[in-house]
Amino acid sequence: MLDALDKAGYEYPTPIQAGLIPLALKEIDVVGQARTGTGKTASFAIPILEKIQLKHDIHHPQALILVPTRELAVQVKDEVVKLSEGRRLHCVAVYGGKPIRQQIEKLRRGAQIIVGTPGRVLDHLARGTVDFSKLRFVVLDEADRMLDIGFRPDIERILKRCPQSRQTLLLSATVPPPIAKLAERYMRDPQTINFSPKDIAVETIEQFYFTVDPERKFDLLLRLLTREEPRQAIIFCRTKRGTEKIYQRLSKKMRDVSCIHGDMNQSARDRVMAGFRGGKVRILVATDVVGRGIDVSGISHIINYDIPSFCDDYVHRVGRTGRMGREGVAFTFVAPDEGSELTRIEERINRLLKRDEMKDFEFRSRESLAAGASQGGDSAEQGAGVATAERPAPPPPPASAMRRPPKKYRRAL
Repeated sequence: MLDALDKAGYEYPTPIQAGLIPLALKEIDVVGQARTGTGKTASFAIPILEKIQLKHDIHHPQALILVPTRELAVQVKDEVVKLSEGRRLHCVAVYGGKPIRQQIEKLRRGAQIIVGTPGRVLDHLARGTVDFSKLRFVVLDEADRMLDIGFRPDIERILKRCPQSRQTLLLSATVPPPIAKLAERYMRDPQTINFSPKDIAVETIEQFYFTVDPERKFDLLLRLLTREEPRQAIIFCRTKRGTEKIYQRLSKKMRDVSCIHGDMNQSARDRVMAGFRGGKVRILVATDVVGRGIDVSGISHIINYDIPSFCDDYVHRVGRTGRMGREGVAFTFVAPDEGSELTRIEERINRLLKRDEMKDFEFRSRESLAAGASQGGDSAEQGAGVATAERPAPPPPPASAMRRPPKKYRRAL
């Protein structure tokens, strides 16, 4: 293990690692609370690798690590493989979006550690392709996020299929009541360690906001990227459609741009993340699918093109930069009617965002634009379409145009 840590370049433990590893080695159930980017993955991977049995005749799963997203499953698996350097250990990642037959074949060959998303793990359990009867460790990573996106029933069904004698580690950035209730029901006298600072936002991250009309956001984005020249940046959008639209426009103006969202197939998402980690992709336009847990050390800038719907999403978006104590910058675009959402974020992080302004880029609201348009004519009456000597009155609209257009309803999913 020391050789693997040395090769990975780990010189000293982070607070969560120093607090959790000794407890985990004593086989105590632990609820570990720490913000993203503090080395949580290694804090549970190291004790599991120390305690796991690696005899030639042992091929059944001994550890299960549940994560909320496919990208995080791949990342955790890679970290486990990196820390198991020199050991005869098999770790398999199981998640949706990839053919299940390949995963079944890997599991059939034997795997001591399984990393997976709850849905796909349940799928394997239903097919009988995994056996958790001899499981010794269960890890719930990014537990708050898994509950946020509706995985609680799946998690409970999985935990009920695991041996009661197992050791359970729960890692989360926040511990709301549902998480506490889950720990109380499925863990044995868990010990809680909290390394989340009262000031949630990372101290090394500078945080700014721009007041901008929605119609002028893209122009501001181009100017901001030109001004800042980020090493690597993530631009967060609220919707999949918006993400795709911004990517299409931005890729015509700049190089090394890519995008990632939930409608892309898994192989395309894997290619994008591999390119981003490798530095080939400099600017990534994304939904909150990469807002949690994804560790790319080169990210220098975060741009919230759309202000997030939830305060915690802001914390996790901004946490993509400033990883492991590095410095970073975050910018948030705020529309004139989104002031209350900005205030809620500031209350959540207990910190005021600084107002930033772009040189030669004035904020103009719709009202000021409308006022300017009406003053631009010869008179207010002309702007309103009233007849004058120079300009005749416009013809009346046809009768068909006077009818109220039919209402359009969007059916909810």
